[in-house]
Amino acid sequence: MKKYGKITWVVILFCLSLLMPGLLLSDDGTEPKTLSVEDGFVSRTFSEKEEDAIISAIEKRYAGEDFSCAYHQKSTLKALGIAEDAWGRAFFSHPGRMRWEYNEPETHEIITDGIHLWIYRPDEKQVMKGDAGAFFKGGAGGSFLSDISMIRDTYTVFVSENNMDTSAVYLTLVPRDENPDIASIKIRVMKDGYLIRGVTTYNVYGDTTEINFSEIQFRELDDSLFKFTIPEGVDVIPMG
Repeated sequence: MKKYGKITWVVILFCLSLLMPGLLLSDDGTEPKTLSVEDGFVSRTFSEKEEDAIISAIEKRYAGEDFSCAYHQKSTLKALGIAEDAWGRAFFSHPGRMRWEYNEPETHEIITDGIHLWIYRPDEKQVMKGDAGAFFKGGAGGSFLSDISMIRDTYTVFVSENNMDTSAVYLTLVPRDENPDIASIKIRVMKDGYLIRGVTTYNVYGDTTEINFSEIQFRELDDSLFKFTIPEGVDVIPMG
């Protein structure tokens, strides 16, 4: 099989656009698709109509639904060159209720009932308690997963796909209001079933938090998962 360089790919795509004008039209034939090419990586954006249909399908899949999953989280501090991996399970319930159980490399839990927030570190016999609204402001901490309507309300959304991952589409979310903790969020969504498989959050300093989800199950979850009773002998530290 022949290998084509960057310039060759650009020429090929240009020629195809001349020979087959429909290639660069959206599926409804009304708006142009945008193609970009870099080192063999080809990405395309969607028309406004196509974007709306994709976002609506994701909203339909997640609206009002409880679900649980396993996750792998990779956090990177760019300036320090530090990266840390963590694994665990998470639980989500509309609206705004979440439970993140970190099992590795250390055990701790992040729990919210949509109003209160608890961060519990059993090995340190310590729980931090605060306001969920302040902590998860603007979709931080993956909170939009428990209220999918937040995507349209809080962000400008761009939808794309690429030739390196043909089974998925990508949503790039840019906050409507300036937020130093969130410069943008990229969401990987499977075309089959519109399941969210990955979320990467970028802040203004170039730090990233990448979370990949597996074992996704949609089922009714018990309310007790989103409540926290402070154990005896545990220090309580107010947040904010």
